[in-house]
Amino acid sequence: MPKAVQYTKGSIIYFAGDHDERIYILQKGLVILTSTDIETGTPVTEQVKTGEFFGVKSALGHFPREETATVLQDTIAITMTIQEFETIFSSNKDVILKMLRVFSGQLRQIHKKTESILKQKVNENQADGMYSVAKSFYKDEQYRACCDVCLKYLTNYPTAPDKDAVAKIYADAKLRAEKLKSRKAASAAPASTEGALKQFSLPAFDRFAKKYEPEQVIISEFEPGNSFYLIQSGEVQLVKCVNGNKKNLDILKPGEFFGEMAILDNSPRSATCMAIGPVECLEFNKENFALLITGNPQLALILLKLFCKRIYDQKRRLRILTIKDLPARIADVFLMYDEMNPVANPAEHSRKFSVTVADIAHWSGLTPEITRDEINKYVEKRKLEVYDTYMVVTNIADMKRTVDSKLSLN
Repeated sequence: MPKAVQYTKGSIIYFAGDHDERIYILQKGLVILTSTDIETGTPVTEQVKTGEFFGVKSALGHFPREETATVLQDTIAITMTIQEFETIFSSNKDVILKMLRVFSGQLRQIHKKTESILKQKVNENQADGMYSVAKSFYKDEQYRACCDVCLKYLTNYPTAPDKDAVAKIYADAKLRAEKLKSRKAASAAPASTEGALKQFSLPAFDRFAKKYEPEQVIISEFEPGNSFYLIQSGEVQLVKCVNGNKKNLDILKPGEFFGEMAILDNSPRSATCMAIGPVECLEFNKENFALLITGNPQLALILLKLFCKRIYDQKRRLRILTIKDLPARIADVFLMYDEMNPVANPAEHSRKFSVTVADIAHWSGLTPEITRDEINKYVEKRKLEVYDTYMVVTNIADMKRTVDSKLSLN
């Protein structure tokens, strides 16, 4: 059962970096949360209001505390385990929705900081943004995806000034896509159903099922958001148009959601989601979202945990991008992989990671050419071994020392 715990003035409820999966509600008193800004390294302080939760993200996401919780006057806080939180609040739609909206806002702020570091130009309006997405797909000869974005543009912005130019791109991309399709027709692989969430395999969810072909755009960056998706089979690639070029953000697998932020905060889509191969999804719209989580509280908890993980992952990537020294930035990517895949014996120096140059380039925000050059420098120093499908870091502690020395100078 949840417990009411008294804390005296000046005490610490938990420190940043602690592994603690308790969740708190401030019942009485004054508590502040102190964290460090990833970009500037300066302290950030936030006051917890009476009745508010704290410690939720790190608890549900199973990662270390991001902030220190300090008691400024005698305080009483309700503490509970994750299981107790789920039991008590899983059926409380209002509490879960409020948390989802708060976490959605936090995730968007992290995305904005990431875009700023990657020097993305801000489009004057959504139509211009979607036009740039269509052109970037065309430039990369992904004609099927280009057609999908063009159609979404013409549907959402039928009177926009560039509608004729978009229609022209669409006509040309369609012809090219049909030629490519005839060549690839025999190579399409069936979608895998491994990993699909069992709770969404019930007949009641059949009416939400959608199927997508390889390279089909499911949602486009900048279009209005009115649906979100749960992947049942196949993989979905998230890409973002940065200064006319596409940046790979992530690859989502069965059991993961996408598009949920737009329906929570009424914002345009922040990324383009494209089927890598055949994909099956469940599509839920804004209108039935509240009703859906009321009847399926487990769905809301899954979404909440997903937001916690995404916020942590995006903050981790943001830290990588803030490192100006390129060797240290590459090293921090390997440290991130080491954190994501803990070994049985942490005392071992060597680490094997199933990554490619493209993977390292994606996380470091660098071009494949620059990434390859930096990796070759590590190879020459015998700190890294590169193979076709994996890399071996000979001493992970060396990578950590490289990062720590540069973080202190940022």
